[in-house]
Amino acid sequence: MGRPEEARAAREARVRLPQLKLDELLGELQARLDAARGTRDRVHSLLEAVLSVGRELELEQVLHSIVEAAAVLVDAEYAALGVIGPDGTRLSAFHTIGVTEEQIARIGPYPEGHGILGELIRHPEPLHLVKLSEHQASYGFPPNHPPMNTFLGVPIRVRDQIFGNLYLTEKRAGAHFDDEDESVLSTLAVAAGVAIDNARLYEESRLRERWLRANAEITHNLMSGDSRAEVLALIAERAGEITGSALAAVALPMEDTGSLAVEIAVGMDAEAHKGLVLPMDRSLMGLAFSGATPVTSPDVGHDGRITLEPPRFGGLGPAVAVPIGTGEAGVRGVVLLARETGRQPFTATETETLQAFAAQAAIAMELAERRLDAQEIAVLQDRDRIARDLHDLAIQRLFATGMTLQSTSRFIDHPEAAERVVRAVDDLDETIKIIRSTIFGLRSRGGTGGDGLRARVMRAVGEAAPVLGFAPSVRMEGLVETQVPRETADHLVAVLSEALTNIARHAHADRADISLTADSHQVRLTVTDNGCGIPANGRRSGLRNMAERAEQLGGELELGSPDGGGSTVVWRVPVPTE
Repeated sequence: MGRPEEARAAREARVRLPQLKLDELLGELQARLDAARGTRDRVHSLLEAVLSVGRELELEQVLHSIVEAAAVLVDAEYAALGVIGPDGTRLSAFHTIGVTEEQIARIGPYPEGHGILGELIRHPEPLHLVKLSEHQASYGFPPNHPPMNTFLGVPIRVRDQIFGNLYLTEKRAGAHFDDEDESVLSTLAVAAGVAIDNARLYEESRLRERWLRANAEITHNLMSGDSRAEVLALIAERAGEITGSALAAVALPMEDTGSLAVEIAVGMDAEAHKGLVLPMDRSLMGLAFSGATPVTSPDVGHDGRITLEPPRFGGLGPAVAVPIGTGEAGVRGVVLLARETGRQPFTATETETLQAFAAQAAIAMELAERRLDAQEIAVLQDRDRIARDLHDLAIQRLFATGMTLQSTSRFIDHPEAAERVVRAVDDLDETIKIIRSTIFGLRSRGGTGGDGLRARVMRAVGEAAPVLGFAPSVRMEGLVETQVPRETADHLVAVLSEALTNIARHAHADRADISLTADSHQVRLTVTDNGCGIPANGRRSGLRNMAERAEQLGGELELGSPDGGGSTVVWRVPVPTE
């Protein structure tokens, strides 16, 4: 009985063996089918990611889409894209996925590219690690940073230049990044480079369009007869808007003083800049003007080339000063732009574009001035014609009429009638004098009769500087040249000189601030120093002279002391109406 049972068992074993092999083959086939399906799905996801990245045109949105797509493709919990700055050694921007705003605030400033992040900057090749902390370049995370172990990094190239790097950490389900993840991410990086390049070109074209519109607007306003101040304000506003600057200012040269006066300032703390008189060698605008070339500063508030008195750059960092015009045609002024502290410095491309904008603005100003010159010549020619007509026709006729009346008077016997004829002759003589005075006025092409008040003030300050031992800061605002009469200007310059002399002799100060403002109602001169103040029982002859000059013009002198000590002299007089 035993042998038949053994035979049956052997037959059953022979049947089960092929069945097991078939199961193994079917399982292997299923695994291969699953892998093929997974590869197909991953390729499909990669193609979708490439298409989604390529749809965007705004650079910031493109970068955000790249980070999102990278995290999905390799199933990473955290993803970031670091943009490499102009110097090529550190990150200038950092876009993240997986970290909340609250976590970012607790962690602190974004990384600059040290440690593992800097490894890809120094060696732009794909890098994947099983444990971040085991790499020799790793030196840990800042406080409140989420734990991260697995890592995959891939560089992004734009036209053979490294734009930035993709950083992926913490593959989900505790898995490690593999070669396939690296291959997928590298493919995405190629598509990302194309998308970034397209977004940059789109951004540059929009930027050029904005600059062209601004130039067209400035030219139109100049040709339409807008005042110089209105056009300068427009130049500052448009340049500030397009470059994202917190402050925009325009300064023009002061004749025969070697200084610049800030005519226009808009934006952050603009009042601290308006009317300032700046030296050529100790200001960003002065360096740009004297060199006829743009001058940049990474931090205008801490630049050793610039005098920081009076304080005016609080909260400002990167800045650029660009001349309006060129050295060949003559620099007409300078435009200064400054961004808030922590913002990106002005790039070479931005500076070149701004320089082209300023050059076009200078051409528009030149054309407008030529147009005004032509109009002025036409007016002067018309005045000459009127003057000739008055002289050759009106005066000759009046003179002849007077001679006729004078010769006729001897034939008049009535005393009262004769007296009236004599009075008429006298009236004709007076009329001839008035017309001759009018002719002289029409033919006179002189200006205000001497140097302008701005130049005289700067000369007085320059003469006092060696005695003071320092250069006072000067601010001038308003209608200084046009509203202040010559007599008032003479008194004002004398008062300023007296005030600066008093500071040099008695104040023991190391700083002085001068402010001159004028409008249609009054002119006001303020001189402040940080010295020992005005003694109660000291000599008052100089101050008395200042007060008498103010009273002579219907004004007043006011003395005071600022909060930090020293003295303040305010001299104000009314401006006579026409």
